[in-house]
Amino acid sequence: MATTSTGRWPRQIPFIIASEACERFSFYGMRNILTPFLMTALLLSVPEELRQGEAKDVFHSFVIGVYFFPLLGGWISDRFFGKYHTILWLSIVYVIGHAFLAIFETSKTGFYSGLFLIALGSGGIKPLVSSFMGDQFDQSNKSLAQKAFDMFYFTINFGSFFASLSMPLILKFWGPSIAFGIPGLLMLIATLFFWYGRKRYVHIEPQARDPHGFLPVIKSAILTPEPGKANKGLLLSVVGVVLAVFALSQIPTLGLVTALCLALVLIMGFVGTGASMQLQRALTSHPAEAVAGVKSVFRILILFALVTPFWSLFDQKASTWILQANDMAKPEWFEPAMMQALNPLLVMLLIPFNNFVLYPMLQKAGMEVTALRRMGAGIAFSGLAWIVIGTIQLAMDGGSVMSITWQVLPYALLTFGEVLVSATGLEFAYSQAPKSMKGSIMSFWTLSVTIGNLWVLLANASVKHDSVTAKIAETGISVTAFQMFFFAGFALLAALVFALYARSYTMQDHYRAAE
Repeated sequence: MATTSTGRWPRQIPFIIASEACERFSFYGMRNILTPFLMTALLLSVPEELRQGEAKDVFHSFVIGVYFFPLLGGWISDRFFGKYHTILWLSIVYVIGHAFLAIFETSKTGFYSGLFLIALGSGGIKPLVSSFMGDQFDQSNKSLAQKAFDMFYFTINFGSFFASLSMPLILKFWGPSIAFGIPGLLMLIATLFFWYGRKRYVHIEPQARDPHGFLPVIKSAILTPEPGKANKGLLLSVVGVVLAVFALSQIPTLGLVTALCLALVLIMGFVGTGASMQLQRALTSHPAEAVAGVKSVFRILILFALVTPFWSLFDQKASTWILQANDMAKPEWFEPAMMQALNPLLVMLLIPFNNFVLYPMLQKAGMEVTALRRMGAGIAFSGLAWIVIGTIQLAMDGGSVMSITWQVLPYALLTFGEVLVSATGLEFAYSQAPKSMKGSIMSFWTLSVTIGNLWVLLANASVKHDSVTAKIAETGISVTAFQMFFFAGFALLAALVFALYARSYTMQDHYRAAE
């Protein structure tokens, strides 16, 4: 097995980063043209007044899948095949999904099957690639890890930038088969890059099922009776299951993806809360160290939950913001989806600016720039971006012709928030996770994106009710503008709660020992 105990940059990292650059071009290349393709081709049979809502539902349902399947990928990796093999095999599924999009451009069944395969492949490997990269570091060179994660995130946006600029034009002039086929080719190249470095990687073997692991401890905490005391944790868990069943009964109203995701969130929330209320009961069956580990995981998950509003705002730049851009003044040759290129371009500028200028300047001024402070500030900046985008919408609703360049400011604010939240969150999630749960914890980090998109689907579902739209009409603003300001307030409130909770959080160090 290769080792990295010299305190130097691991020589296998370039293979991971090169693979990630191609994979991100592949993913964002297809994702950023998905809404325009749905609006102009696949959903033409849907009445025009309903088409925007339908396109947003398909897009955010797909994103939910992408960020739900990390749970499956993390579990398979941690328990059975290890990160390398899980990444390799799911990457092949990912390539097949792209092929489906290119082949079935006129078939909803075939096209949606391709989206499912991409969600499975992309989502399954999502927590594992960053976690696998973290495995290449140990205590001797962990100081280089944050730079590697920043480079990793820089590479993601390098691929995204060129995809965002080129793919809308390729879709317009060459058609969907070519536009969806090119990302498939890039994903194949990404898979080959990753495979080529196989003999250089550090491989952390999957862990055998731990009888004192996360789920067994939760089960004991909920089911273990305590003489003379009511089992409130079990009661709360039952309530969660009942509410989840009710959510599933709303599939005709909410849709399959929304109802399933809501049911999952209800079970996780109520069962987790119930277990956390009485973790001491698990001490009768598990060592104190295992119970303490579960307690620390719960504290991490609370932080992850508070990040979900950020993702509600961030992912709508590829749906709500594109739909707004359709109605703005712009050059004839310019496609609204090309505005998406601003995001990765700004990320590539902001990451070195933050690391070499902003953070050192703040530290010299006496302000400690911790991971949690960066993440809390990032959530707040996303809220500010949506205040600006909502103000633009108000002007458009009032009859003003707005140039598409007005979107540059909200893109800049949202991207600054993204760098503070997402680039920081990758390393934070890895460093806080115990060895046996790194894949799973990274999966929970990506699950926060799923839940963020769930809030979007629920908001979209709510405005389909006449009673809700009537209330919004009483405010004197459009439904679109109202939703924009609602999401802005949602994020600002989350940022405040995040900052308050982060003050009591104790940082962990779970990098492996030097060899």
